[in-house]
Amino acid sequence: MTVDRRSVLRSASRLAALSAAGGLVAACGGPSADRGADGPSVAARPQPAHLAGSPSPSASPSPAPSPSPSATPFALPPLAPDTPQEVVTGPHSRPQLALTFHGQGDPAIATALLETAEQRGARLTVLAVGSWLDEQPQIAQRILSGGHELGNHTQNHLDICAMPADQAREEIAQCAQRLERLTGSIGRWFRPSAAQYATRTVKEQAQQVGYAHVLSFDVDPRDYADPGPETVARRVLQTAAAGSVVALHMGHPGTVTALPAILDGLAEQGLHAVTASELCA
Repeated sequence: MTVDRRSVLRSASRLAALSAAGGLVAACGGPSADRGADGPSVAARPQPAHLAGSPSPSASPSPAPSPSPSATPFALPPLAPDTPQEVVTGPHSRPQLALTFHGQGDPAIATALLETAEQRGARLTVLAVGSWLDEQPQIAQRILSGGHELGNHTQNHLDICAMPADQAREEIAQCAQRLERLTGSIGRWFRPSAAQYATRTVKEQAQQVGYAHVLSFDVDPRDYADPGPETVARRVLQTAAAGSVVALHMGHPGTVTALPAILDGLAEQGLHAVTASELCA
């Protein structure tokens, strides 16, 4: 699949305007070299620069945002009885896949990404960082109002698999509190920060907070490294298949620029992007 260069140029122009207006903030990074207790090891990824100064889990948390007057719990379809505790892929028998986004970065870019998906009838799953919700509380309702799904990606996006159990639980719980205050629900999915797979300890702490399922992924186009929109689109389209869970990042402009080509290319393959809950229903 070749990216439509006119789409790339239009999106790049729009993103340049957004950058001039408010600047682009890099999204969360990817997995570390940590090995999950019951999952394969993951190649280390460099942490984005904006995470270097992230507060430690022991620091005083930011005040939780007040609930929106329009905040209401969002209905989720029931999952299939055989859904595993850690979901890496969904069923391969339906022409569907899930595009999941680590939620952080400029809200204007996030909104542009959501609009692009909605124009093509796609539904996304956003795993939000709690500190992002503190800074941009309105984005939670914007995600849900577009028919997308919202989940938990920890409060500060630190290496959760390297934390003691109590600190890991606090990282998950703080983000869950933000989600519940803003939407009426903690959401269904938890994704560990700085790791592809959760360790046994992290899974246990997530369960204590209320997350029966961890959402991993099987397709990683490494968009966090900003390889360019054509490369991001090509990596997704060459690897994704029915049932895939694709890991992408909201705060990287190249990812937003690549999204139209990704969605169009998936459609040509007969695949449609649905939420993680729809994929596993």
